[in-house]
Amino acid sequence: MSTQSGAWLESVDEVDAAIIDSYQSGFPVAERPFRRLADALEIDESDALERVRRLHEEGIFRRFGPVLNPPVIGSSTLAAVRAPEDRFDEIAAVINGYRQVNHNYARDHEWNMWFVVTAGSRETRDEILEEIETRTGCSVLNLPMLTDYYIDLEFPVVNADRFARQSLESDARPAESVEQSEASPTRISEDAATDLSSFEANLLLEVQDGFPLSETPYRDLATALEGDVSDVLEAIERLSENGCIKRIGCVVNHVVTGFDANCMVVWDVPDDELDERGVRAGDLSYVTLCYHRPRREALEWPYNLFTMIHGRDPAAVDEKIDELATEYLPVDHERLYSTETLKQTGAQYEELVGN
Repeated sequence: MSTQSGAWLESVDEVDAAIIDSYQSGFPVAERPFRRLADALEIDESDALERVRRLHEEGIFRRFGPVLNPPVIGSSTLAAVRAPEDRFDEIAAVINGYRQVNHNYARDHEWNMWFVVTAGSRETRDEILEEIETRTGCSVLNLPMLTDYYIDLEFPVVNADRFARQSLESDARPAESVEQSEASPTRISEDAATDLSSFEANLLLEVQDGFPLSETPYRDLATALEGDVSDVLEAIERLSENGCIKRIGCVVNHVVTGFDANCMVVWDVPDDELDERGVRAGDLSYVTLCYHRPRREALEWPYNLFTMIHGRDPAAVDEKIDELATEYLPVDHERLYSTETLKQTGAQYEELVGN
C-alpha cells in the first residue's frame, strides 16, 4: 500500500473529513458559500474557510473552485509516442514545451509517453501533433475521446481503502449487486462548439486556477471582472449547465492522499458491443474513468475502450482489473501503469477562449 496513504490522516479531524469527502462537488454557488458550508457542519464561517485554506496549504487539496471541461471548451485529444530510451528526455522536452500540452506521463508499454493536447480548435490541435511528429521523428498516436461513459475523480479518500470507492462495496455481495455509478454514453465532438460570451470567457480565465480563498469568492471575482456578483453567480450556473464546468468544490490531490497506484487499461471491444459494455463497466463503483477512443489499425493499435482504476495498493488495482476482464470485459486488453509524471498543469484557457 502507498506510503503516502496514512501520514496525512493524522492531522485530519471529523470536520476536515466531512469537508474533504463531502465537498469535492456541490460547493454552494452563493455570495457567502462558506457560511452555508459552516451551517451544514455546525461550525463558524471563519473556521470553515480556515480549514479549507489549511487543507490547501498542506497539499490535500490541489485547488478550491471549478473543475473545467477542456473537451467542451476547446478541442482535446490523448496522444502517445514510442520514445527510444536514449532520446526519452529529449522527446519529453519537445512535447512538454507546448503550452497546449497539459499532461504527460511515462507508461510501462511500447507506447511509453502519453500526453494530452488541448487547443482552441481541432485544426490547431492537429497542427501541434504534426509538429511533434516532425520534430521528434516519432509517429503520434492520436486518440480523441469519442464517447464518455463515465468520468469522475470524485471519491472518498479519508479512509484506508485500497482502491477508489472500496468503502461503497461489500465483499459479501455478488458482482451483480455492487453499488453502481450513473454511466451513460455521451458523444464528444472533436470541434470546440461552445459559444461563450465575453464575460463568460473572461470568467473562465479568472477561475482556471481556482476561486479566491475568501469568505466572498464570487464577489471577489466580480470585482476582478468589473461586474456584479449576480452576473458571476448566473454565469457560473450557465457554465455548469452547458458542461464547461464539470463540478465546483475542493479538488483533492489523490497522490498526496495515497491513491497513486493508478492504471490505464485499454480493451479491444467488438464495435457492436461497445456502448453496452462501456456503460456496464462505467457503472462499476471502482471504475473512475471509462470512455471510447478510436482504433488506429495503421499504427497497430486495436483498442477502443479505456478505463482507469485508482488505488493505493497495486495488488488491489490488479485484482479489480482481473474482475473487469473476467466478468465484464472478457476481451483482449493491456495494462499501462504510469511510471513517471513528466508534466501536469491545467489547460491553457487563454488560448481556448480566444483571448
